[in-house]
Amino acid sequence: MQVIEVPENQIKSIWAKACAQLEIQLSPAVYNTWIAANPLTKLQYGEDETCLATISSPTAFHSTNLKKNLHIPIKQALDKITGKRCDIQYIVGSVVNETPARHGFSTINKTMNPELKSVDVNTNQSLDSVFNQNTNPSQKPATLKSSPRVEDLFSQSNMETVAEDRIQAVSRRIGLRKDFTFETFAVSTTNEMAHAAATAVSNRPGVSYNPLFLYGGVGVGKTHLMHAIGNNILRNNQDSKIIYCTGEEFTNEIIQAIQKKQTNLFKAKYRKADVLLIDDIQFIAGKISVQEEFFHTFNALTQQQSQIVLTSDRPPHEMTLLEDRLRSRFEAGLMIDIGQPSFELRTAIFLVKARAANLDIPMNLAKDIASQVDSARKIEGMITSIRSEIELKGKAISPELINQLLASEVSDKRPTINASPSDIIKAVADHYKLKQTALKGKRRVKSLVTARHIAMYLLKTELDLPLVEIGRWFSGRDHTSVLHAVKKIEKDLITLDIVKRDVSALRTTLSISSK
Repeated sequence: MQVIEVPENQIKSIWAKACAQLEIQLSPAVYNTWIAANPLTKLQYGEDETCLATISSPTAFHSTNLKKNLHIPIKQALDKITGKRCDIQYIVGSVVNETPARHGFSTINKTMNPELKSVDVNTNQSLDSVFNQNTNPSQKPATLKSSPRVEDLFSQSNMETVAEDRIQAVSRRIGLRKDFTFETFAVSTTNEMAHAAATAVSNRPGVSYNPLFLYGGVGVGKTHLMHAIGNNILRNNQDSKIIYCTGEEFTNEIIQAIQKKQTNLFKAKYRKADVLLIDDIQFIAGKISVQEEFFHTFNALTQQQSQIVLTSDRPPHEMTLLEDRLRSRFEAGLMIDIGQPSFELRTAIFLVKARAANLDIPMNLAKDIASQVDSARKIEGMITSIRSEIELKGKAISPELINQLLASEVSDKRPTINASPSDIIKAVADHYKLKQTALKGKRRVKSLVTARHIAMYLLKTELDLPLVEIGRWFSGRDHTSVLHAVKKIEKDLITLDIVKRDVSALRTTLSISSK
């Protein structure tokens, strides 16, 4: 019996149409892991409106899982595209090209498609049973009977887990940190715009805000957001070609490519990217050949609507050695300044990172730590120190342990503050969520009084202003009132943890903003 073997180009076209349908029905993780990675490799038509499709998989795990869990949607898609009743065989490895003759399979009229070629097929297992039987996906061959353990292995949750493992493997190869995601990024007023823009870019790369330029000081979350963009794009499409590197790594690659006369390989790598993430782009400033190559790479990527995300410690206009043509392109996208984290945000960052490290830190201890560290990187250092004390020395989380670690992690020197009286008053008002006019006024509500006393204390201890001058800042109070406030806070710093924490947090905030 003769069959008609479909040419390879038509098989690819049919499979592409089937994939388009399956991609709509399935989640991105399931589709990318179980459909995109297991293609249709052979298709044979019979004259009685039947066909035999062959799906090839890299492993027996994939093959068995497809047959077990995704047979019905695959069959429905192929039936619709081919207009025939398709039976599907699942194999491991590449399809065998030679197909022996099978007796009794009738010839199909090739005038329907002149490209189809007629071949004789013969298998040890009669293909009559394949082409003539009614497909029953629920019927399992005797050799594939499943035990409860196998059922669990091929469950939907297990499929999602395998897909996630594959995403993480790709993420590691690119150089992205798996813990740097949008879920682990603490948001406040200082970074909410950057977070929103990064989320939009990751959902619609190449369309929303291209290029995206994030800048700010050390430890404000620029790198975290960049990695989160890459990780989220991978979750939506594992086949995205993402390149992540630092400005220094980009520079070194160009230099090596020039030395080895392999610039074509360098260009092929970077100009075919779907997403280019470069951290600390300011490093290329002043390097003529590097800027020249990046300029052309930038143009090539934007023309093909590839997404570019850049981070820097300063805005483009402050990069004095950056070429004007690059500066104008950076400024043509969306530029966002990420501010230094406030005390509340530092507390939130610590709690998020502690939760990710499976550390149960009470709120009061989290605030103690946030009051004495000024960046997310130092917070990570504290998390690592706490984990090592618990796991290696068997210690329990306690105020004593936290104070001990703070004493060693945080410099004994008090942060240098270069601020004006108005800066200190504003910082105190913001910390306590008060209006500056109320803080400087004459109302004697308890919450106002404590904040006012702390502001007077900081003006005296940090700026060494005369008592009379401090009084003028607070509705003309006399020097005795100011002296009383200073001495009150000095006493409270010894007896009240909350006052100690607030003063420490304010000093850290003021030292950050004055850098």
